[in-house]
Amino acid sequence: MTFSIHGLAVARGIAIGRAVLVASSRVDVAHYFVSPDQVSSEIRRLRVARDAVVDELQRLQKDMPKDAPHELAALLDVHLMLLQDEELTAGVVQWIKTRLYNAEWALTSQLEIIVRQFEEMEDPYLRERKADMEQVGERVLHCLKGTGSLVAQAKRPQRPQQELQLGDIDVPLVLVAHDLSPADMLQFKQSVFTGFVTDVGGKTSHTAIVARSLDIPAVVGARTASQLVKQDDWVIIDGDAGVVIVDPSPIILADYGFKQRQGDLERERLARLRHTPSVTLDGQKIELLANIEMPEDTQAALTAGALGVGLFRSEFLFMGRQGHLPDEEAQYLAYRRAVDGMNGLPVTIRTVDVGADKPLDDSRHEASHLNPALGLRAIRWCLADPAMFLTQLRAILRAAAHGQVNLLIPMLAHGSEIRQTLALIEQARQELDRRGAAHGPVRLGAMIEIPAAALSLRMFLKHFDFLSIGTNDLIQYTLAIDRADESVAHLYDPMHPAVLRLIADTIAESQRQGKSVSICGEMAGDVTMTRLLLGLGLRSFSMHPSQILSVKQQVLRSDCTKLAPWAEQVLDSEDPASCMARSSPPQQAILKPY
Repeated sequence: MTFSIHGLAVARGIAIGRAVLVASSRVDVAHYFVSPDQVSSEIRRLRVARDAVVDELQRLQKDMPKDAPHELAALLDVHLMLLQDEELTAGVVQWIKTRLYNAEWALTSQLEIIVRQFEEMEDPYLRERKADMEQVGERVLHCLKGTGSLVAQAKRPQRPQQELQLGDIDVPLVLVAHDLSPADMLQFKQSVFTGFVTDVGGKTSHTAIVARSLDIPAVVGARTASQLVKQDDWVIIDGDAGVVIVDPSPIILADYGFKQRQGDLERERLARLRHTPSVTLDGQKIELLANIEMPEDTQAALTAGALGVGLFRSEFLFMGRQGHLPDEEAQYLAYRRAVDGMNGLPVTIRTVDVGADKPLDDSRHEASHLNPALGLRAIRWCLADPAMFLTQLRAILRAAAHGQVNLLIPMLAHGSEIRQTLALIEQARQELDRRGAAHGPVRLGAMIEIPAAALSLRMFLKHFDFLSIGTNDLIQYTLAIDRADESVAHLYDPMHPAVLRLIADTIAESQRQGKSVSICGEMAGDVTMTRLLLGLGLRSFSMHPSQILSVKQQVLRSDCTKLAPWAEQVLDSEDPASCMARSSPPQQAILKPY
């Protein structure tokens, strides 16, 4: 009987195949008491298992393919850090010593305590990290039980793969699991599986992050998928809709097979646009830039045809370092790799933006904030620690000696913040001059992501060479919506009239003063928003590399002169989303699909 399971769509595309089922190891854990004279051997067994997992992860890091996404390396670092945390080991040892639990029972008992602590954290990003702790524990449990990793345990269906066909649809295998660790994901990349479903996970979970990086169709948070799906079931993973269809009828299977082939053809068509100049039908040149997190991402940006990096999120260099911030030399080398990697194209480096959904494990800033999104984050954090900020500024200025670098400051709102920031940039230059260190000129930019900034544009444009609109935070702060809070997430609305007005006014004022402006938030890569933003006058978009070609296709089909009056009509509407849905742009404004 055909049935569907709904989860979260985190990686687009469609995968069709036979299910390879992997259950959580903790479903069957032995619980028994050991005698006092067995305590030492039980503790030794625990440490041997832990060390074996550490060795396995380090081996995976060493043998990691060059094309593996950087997120995998970072997540493996997190798992190694958790494994080597004495709090976990000491807690397990205490259970063995005081309660005479066997190693498996002691480990699961300690995990329950630690996971509960994660669940009680207010920060949604930190709450999601409980999955990392669970997976570390599961890996040690596998070793204690003498089994391997989840992907290694997954057995192919009994029928050979070449027989898994319907008509001319060649069906690969898909993985169904309670969850997947970063190490499992690395092995997943090297395996026969071309899609996966997990019971747990959210849009910011590591499984979602890595799935997007690998461009693998995936659905997470599917609750009881691993219990409802049986080994060897036919399964369709619709990564666009966040739906898993189990035991589909031949008609449904054929329909999704057609959609899958259409998706493949569309990607091939888009790939042909890589070297096509991004110019609208009326001759407007549109700048399509890439958002990156690490220097290694520049290759993906070039492959997608990006004209530069519009946002290098430098905070990812600061994370997972147990409070030991990268020094000037380490940052300089990372920024230089990004500059060199773009082969002369401009690189916009945003100064460290930590706080809220991107916490930094820095013991100097351990204070609990009731609302981190409104607390000490981004430029506020930098100005509170001038020594740290000057270190980063010197590193960026040194990297600018090797290519075109733009320096972008996040979350500015006050004139005093602007003046302090400019003074520190000048101080960094002077310090480099005194040392005789080479450095280069940079264009200075400000993020517009607080309504106060959007309403103070003249002050901002007086001091900065360009602006970059961070729509994710601008929407959040304009509507007073915590976008990570599931209870109010439905109110997060990019099409709210106030949001669109702030964006439109920012674009218009920048153009009046002859300054460049771009959008680097999620709206930039949303193809349903491309024509509206073009109509509002936007000429520079920065997005994840995987979104560039789809947006370019929309640009090539658009006529900005025809879109402008329509966009103004949408902007003046009380319900812009409904207005846009019922009043498509003038037919001449969009070239028919080719």
